[in-house]
Amino acid sequence: MRTTLAALLFFCASLATAGLVGKEVSYSIPGMTMKGYYVYDDAIQGPRPAVIVVHEWWGLNDYARKRADMLAELGYAAFAVDMYGSGKTAEHPDDAGKFSAEVSKNLPVMKERFNAALGLLKKSRFVDTTRIAAIGYCFGGGVVLAMAREGSNLKAAVCFHGSLATEHPAEKGKVKAKILVCNGADDKFISPESITAIKAEMKAAGVDFRFFNYPGAIHAFTNPAATELGKKFDMAIAYNKNADTKSWEEMKKLFRKALK
Repeated sequence: MRTTLAALLFFCASLATAGLVGKEVSYSIPGMTMKGYYVYDDAIQGPRPAVIVVHEWWGLNDYARKRADMLAELGYAAFAVDMYGSGKTAEHPDDAGKFSAEVSKNLPVMKERFNAALGLLKKSRFVDTTRIAAIGYCFGGGVVLAMAREGSNLKAAVCFHGSLATEHPAEKGKVKAKILVCNGADDKFISPESITAIKAEMKAAGVDFRFFNYPGAIHAFTNPAATELGKKFDMAIAYNKNADTKSWEEMKKLFRKALK
């Protein structure tokens, strides 16, 4: 991975003011520039645990940045990564589906882009490199699960309303992360068979795994914008405050244990 000078200067800079500090950061993989968002609380002294945030299929938009800010408020350094390149986002489901498929159907590409962000995050003087977790939403949830299955050096991985199926199941002794899956019980995109399969997969692989199914919640239940997007594009997605709140609390419980 080739880190841009701007990113290096940002990570190494001495900041004079205390409080939440967030900035867009450019970094590179061969042939492509990625544009992520890094945020931390400058009032906290020294390195602290860090969390990677992987966006929905819409790309790295304000929602992913908001979640990164929320993590920084909890005391973590957070990096909302760019999985599409050039900070590209989609306004229509057709484009979102195309962008996400280019990554989700090509594991080497997914790993290269995720690992580029992880490598950059580890360069920050505010990050304890021994305590890193990842969370993801929808498309991003699938990415986080895939990276955990591949043995990425993460302490925890949290999937919010993400895809569960895989062609590369977890292997015994390979998964390092504690895994949490937060799913909408009425999500039309997640089959009962895929839920049964992932539970069996994780049990067989000996993974520290927890699964929550929230009644009444459908796909994209954590995103307040999902309800209007669902109406606009006739998609079975909607916000569910109860499921959003409960799933975030479960994530915090996991992080208190895994990142202590």
